[in-house]
Amino acid sequence: MDHSSTTISREQAWDLLKTYNKDPFHLQHALTVEGVMQWYARELGYPHEADFWGIVGLLHDIDFEAYPQEHCIKAPELLRAAGVGEDVIHGVCSHGYQLTVEVKPEHLMEKVLYAVDELTGLIWAVAIIRPSKQVADLEVKSVKKKYKALSFAAGCSREVIARGSAMLGWDLDMLIEKTILAMRSCEAALPALMNR
Repeated sequence: MDHSSTTISREQAWDLLKTYNKDPFHLQHALTVEGVMQWYARELGYPHEADFWGIVGLLHDIDFEAYPQEHCIKAPELLRAAGVGEDVIHGVCSHGYQLTVEVKPEHLMEKVLYAVDELTGLIWAVAIIRPSKQVADLEVKSVKKKYKALSFAAGCSREVIARGSAMLGWDLDMLIEKTILAMRSCEAALPALMNR
């Protein structure tokens, strides 16, 4: 995948995100997905693309807070205005596939983003009700139990998680296990990143 058109640094991406997103919850989610995407890039054999995967993860919800009714629809306009490349824009929009847009996840990076976006929210919701309030000691079985309880973290779409798992050709346990590991890899760094 050629990223010559990406043309945005990580710092510029963070500043751009904060232009349209002020809620600490949304910013933390963006940072989590950034870290998770970087971990997956390395895990799946694309370490040279980790920054690119991370930037797509960081910006994936750029329009969610300011334009909730136009999620993944307004994003191209905001990103193009900032000089962001079409490779990032396609990646960002593809996580809204069959929800708000018909931009299909094509590359492995896009399939991973589609699968983990909702799942990171569910995993975090499970973690914060535990005594440690951390992902560090979270197990797959705890997440699976809450995954089946549809009233728990009801905003995290099980349908999207299942569809993403199928896109990747992984079973749900494997997706949950890897995503827990990915979240552990970046959990400790989040507070410092939030304050930059």
